Amino acid sequence: MNRLFYGILYCISLLPMRLLYWFSAILFFLMNYVIGYRRKVIRENLKNSFPKKSDQEIKKIQKQFYRNFSDYLVETLKSFSISQQELDNRHTYSNLEVFEDCKKEGKDVILMAGHVFNWEWFIGLVRHLPAKETLAVYHKVRNDFWNDRVNSIRGKFGTLPINMKETGRYMMKAENDGTKTYLFVADQSPKKSMVRHSIQFLNQETPVFAGFDKIAIRKGMAVVFCKTVKTKQGFYHTEFERINPDGENFKEMEVVEKFFGRLENLISEHPDNWLWSHKRWKYKKGIDY
Repeated sequence: MNRLFYGILYCISLLPMRLLYWFSAILFFLMNYVIGYRRKVIRENLKNSFPKKSDQEIKKIQKQFYRNFSDYLVETLKSFSISQQELDNRHTYSNLEVFEDCKKEGKDVILMAGHVFNWEWFIGLVRHLPAKETLAVYHKVRNDFWNDRVNSIRGKFGTLPINMKETGRYMMKAENDGTKTYLFVADQSPKKSMVRHSIQFLNQETPVFAGFDKIAIRKGMAVVFCKTVKTKQGFYHTEFERINPDGENFKEMEVVEKFFGRLENLISEHPDNWLWSHKRWKYKKGIDY
């Protein structure tokens, strides 16, 4: 059954983007006007994140979020069969020189992105980087078949998927020599048992992962932020920004705070382009951790 369903999805992915965006329009209509997909979660997240915005402004952001989220779903489906050439046309990059600088310094790169649409289209990035290896950190899907399919899609252009549970050990053992780039989509909510640190993010106390911070400090690695903007339907641009320490070296939690600070600025500039349907603030400080 899984193989049959995958085969159907793959065939649909072969359709031109203009046809897939018809499906996106249908999904938008259903989610926004019929189903109200996670409407309560989205509305609460937006209100808490932007307390100064009016109800009308919040509703406008929510509506555009549904449009972007619908586009993201069909674009992710297109990833099943998209070519490198089409990806290069649809997702462009600037300030790639930062990676050459890191390589010259002999430093591997921790590349940090948020759940900003469309993060899945980073699968075409590897050919633009000077690193010999580009590894994308992922959370394992429970179904082995779909876990393998998703990883094959993410690795189709040369990226090496690496399970998050194995990442820390791998990075600590690997030589920091400027030949590797590790891609983290790093704004997920940790499991309650894993919460060790929280920060102020989007006007809320927010539990965060801190492992990449510790590795960056101990290994002396470079850190780069992905500033991704949706320029129009089906087209994205990412500008890469080096995150540097205030002093000679990073202090504890400095990488985390600077990453989330940049991400917050990006979300504030383009509030409809982040994954608001995620229950990002389900754990409360003093209650759950």
